[in-house]
Formats: sequence, C-alpha cells, structure tokens
Amino acid sequence: MRHLPYFCRGEVVKGFGRGSKELGIPTANFSEQVVESFPSDISTGIYYGWACVGNGDVHKMVLSIGWNPFYKNIKKSVETHIIHAFKDEFYGEILSIVIIGYIRSEKNFSSIEALISAIQEDIEEAKRQLDLPEHLKLKEDNFFHLPEGKTVNH
Repeated sequence: MRHLPYFCRGEVVKGFGRGSKELGIPTANFSEQVVESFPSDISTGIYYGWACVGNGDVHKMVLSIGWNPFYKNIKKSVETHIIHAFKDEFYGEILSIVIIGYIRSEKNFSSIEALISAIQEDIEEAKRQLDLPEHLKLKEDNFFHLPEGKTVNH
C-alpha cells in the first residue's frame, strides 16, 4: 500500500443513515469532494488508523473505502467508524484521519448479521494493530492539532 500512511481531513456530512440505525455501528462520512480527492489507485476495502474530531482526542478507527456491495452503492464512499462512544452527533465538524493499514477487501454478505459480524471482527483487528508501537506514534502526529480558528468553507 504505497499511499499509507494517508492523511486526510474534511467536514463530516450526513451519509446514508445506515451505520447507526441499521448496523448499530455509527460512521462519520466525508463529502463527495473529499472522497474524490483520495488517490484514484487506493484499493477499496477496510482500513484502520487514527481519527480526531475537531481538536478533540485522537481515537482508534476503522474505515471503509468503496461501494459497500451489500448496499449496492452507486457512489464511492469513505466511512469512518471511530472506536469511541460520542455523546452527540458531530455533523459539520472537521474530521482528521490517518489511514495506517489495510485489513481486507470489501465484499458482499449474505445477511445483515454477517455484515455486522465482519465489521466487529474488523474493529477487533484494528484495535490489535493500533496497539503496536509503530502505529501508536502516529496517534501523536501534529496533523491532529488544528490551528486555532481553522474552519472549512461551507
């Protein structure tokens, strides 16, 4: 994966509304413009890394890049599941992520239960990988510290 680590920042927008409601696994979604800015040859699939909302704490995350075959998306999406329980939604906030490693390719599932089970396994794999010393150091990267007053044009 020659693009890793990959640093990305963008505003959190409303997605399909499936992560929280159908799967019980909320995701933060980037706008189409941010998705289109990803390297065109970055493989679709499931990744792990670090994520930070605004100037908040940096948390472990898993990320899906692709078409979500189970849902037959017609637009490519980048959906980040931050491994942390947030009290409130954070649409409109700036999400900063560093993608560090690749877990698996995206695939279709025979049932929503099978999809949820695979996502839970991805989360456990991300937690294991991110505890490794070589991955922990990126958690402290200056990229996660937004300059005061930094906003994105709406």
